[in-house]
Amino acid sequence: MNEQKSALITLIGPPNAGKSTLLNTILGEKVSIVSPKVQTTRSRIRGILTEGDTQLVFTDTPGLFDPKKKLEKAIVHAATEGIKDADLMCVIMDVSARPLLQWDKIRKYLPDEGQDRMILILNKIDRIDTKDLLALSKELNDRYHFAATFMISAEKGQGVKDLVSYLKNRAEDSPWFFPADQLSDLPNRLLAAEITREHLFRNLHQELPYHLTVETEDWENFENGDAKISQVIYVARDGHKGIILGKGGETLKRISITARKELEDLLERRVHLKIFIKVKENWMDDPERFTVWGLET
Repeated sequence: MNEQKSALITLIGPPNAGKSTLLNTILGEKVSIVSPKVQTTRSRIRGILTEGDTQLVFTDTPGLFDPKKKLEKAIVHAATEGIKDADLMCVIMDVSARPLLQWDKIRKYLPDEGQDRMILILNKIDRIDTKDLLALSKELNDRYHFAATFMISAEKGQGVKDLVSYLKNRAEDSPWFFPADQLSDLPNRLLAAEITREHLFRNLHQELPYHLTVETEDWENFENGDAKISQVIYVARDGHKGIILGKGGETLKRISITARKELEDLLERRVHLKIFIKVKENWMDDPERFTVWGLET
């Protein structure tokens, strides 16, 4: 048997840079939710790639931004804690969305020492002219000493194989942290809640998705293989409840159907999904809600 190698890799960057999309593309499976809205990811989510004698453990972190509320501070804390534990850190930038401004906002979170661990990933390269892309790469490397730079499209998979090959080559002799067939350490209860939250993000507009959270309250497995999952959507105001329900409950029904179908594909079993809505004022300042995601206050 070959000697085992491993590396702990943290994905960091500003909100909506494509960290979750990249992780899902690398694994070939969905382990982190994705939406066009910023700050979709709230907790640290690990994805595990095991190939040959090498295991890469990726940590998808929430986007780095200037926090104000307790929840926002807990989210940023989760991201910065992920930096401390990593063997390698991938700084992911959206090259199509004012990347130098993004850089100015996240630079303070990056270490001054150990820059040989830092890898720059310029994402969404299909949305920028090649000349501008090369100039941006030079500018960022002049500002910070990166060990390597990769230009990719996480959504289309362009350049991702080269990135993975590089990361595998950087892995060092070490026992694996997880079984070879494990893709994530995210508990099924939390994963199910995250999937429902993703569909809420996709179906609701403006700021409402940021004022709600989803928790899996009960999970029952039946002898025939079916699963009954009961979830609660917590909202801050009574008016939010009506928006989620929609006219005649149609909006919540649509969200429930799409979330249930995705859960069935993921779990490879029939799922009975029940979703309830509860009003809980100031839930964003409630530490009990944070601990569900593994966040610290």
